[in-house]
Amino acid sequence: MSASHDRKFFDTFMLVLGILVVVAIILIAIARMIVNDTRAARVAGDALIEKQIELRIQPVAQVAVAGQDNSALAGVATVAAAAPAGDLAGDVVYNQTCVACHGAGIAGAPKVGDKAVWAPRIAQGIDTLYKHAIEGYQGKAGLMPAKGGRADYSDKSVDNAVDYMVAASK
Repeated sequence: MSASHDRKFFDTFMLVLGILVVVAIILIAIARMIVNDTRAARVAGDALIEKQIELRIQPVAQVAVAGQDNSALAGVATVAAAAPAGDLAGDVVYNQTCVACHGAGIAGAPKVGDKAVWAPRIAQGIDTLYKHAIEGYQGKAGLMPAKGGRADYSDKSVDNAVDYMVAASK
């Protein structure tokens, strides 16, 4: 009777273990699909990320051969800075950059929609908010990097993002 119970327990245990392994594999597959979908959407919408990827996958070196036409190598060694983006809408700039800190309140950033935290900032005037967003600001509550760390944004794009966040926080 004991060996029969042991065998039944072992069979049941292996069945449960097998089911758990299958569930884990399915969850890993679903997580990978979600990550791939969100990564592709994020990269496809951001010219700076696409430019950085292009620069990372370039060959490490090029060889110039004496006596042959090497004009195709001109400018390969220099890395061009990303051109400043045109004036973008506030929601676009917010979703590409600002949401990283202002969505979660990281580094003392006021969360968008939190009227109590935004009220004293809004009371300083829109020009002060524009200046702090463009030039950067370090206060008691935290740090605001210049243009949110995106030097490729135009001042008007940053102003649009500030307007978007203020409107959502009034």
